[in-house]
Amino acid sequence: MMWAIISAGIAPGLALLSYFYLKDEYETEPLSLVLRMFLYGTFLVFPLMFIQHVLKVEHMLPNAFVEAFLSTSLLEEFFKWFVFYYAIYDHREFNEPYDGIVYGVSVSLGFATLENILYLFANGVEFAVTRALLPVSSHALFGVIMGFYLGRAKFGLPKKEKNYIWLSFLLPFLFHGIYDYILLTQERWIYYMLPFMIFLWWLALRKVKLARGMTVEIAQSSSQA
Repeated sequence: MMWAIISAGIAPGLALLSYFYLKDEYETEPLSLVLRMFLYGTFLVFPLMFIQHVLKVEHMLPNAFVEAFLSTSLLEEFFKWFVFYYAIYDHREFNEPYDGIVYGVSVSLGFATLENILYLFANGVEFAVTRALLPVSSHALFGVIMGFYLGRAKFGLPKKEKNYIWLSFLLPFLFHGIYDYILLTQERWIYYMLPFMIFLWWLALRKVKLARGMTVEIAQSSSQA
């Protein structure tokens, strides 16, 4: 039973990571570095769970809005962004716009995978499919958006770098907050969550396409230089 839960908890994260990793058609990132970023994401889980527990026990979450946007979205997206920015942004292997998506997804899915395993141990493997389709997938999509804008920041116009760095945090924070607010406040949350997840997938895949296009342009420019 234990191995079934661990397998069910890990599988969606690895599947999504593989999907976005294999879309890097030019210079795929070193697996060791991708897995390192994945592990960094897992390291965030227990400290953030502790902080979130303290906020709840100390009654510092007066309503669902504060819980969704402060306790969950702000903490989780900030620390994922922090790990990405300080661990990989200036790394020599981050040398193409699409690489940002690979590393953003890696950090996010590392966090989501360990969180998923813990949830399934506490609540049962019967929730595995729902968890794969919602929390794990949403973390991956937040990571795509974060990584896309960090890629734009690094490889776009220098004068817009700060703007894109801000967007790389603010947009995942906003979307994550909306996601949790729907779950916390809507009794029939599926009617709101389904169109929201469709929108997130559409937006993320559009960012993937744009990042791949930017990567092709840079590769072609380099070959012609």
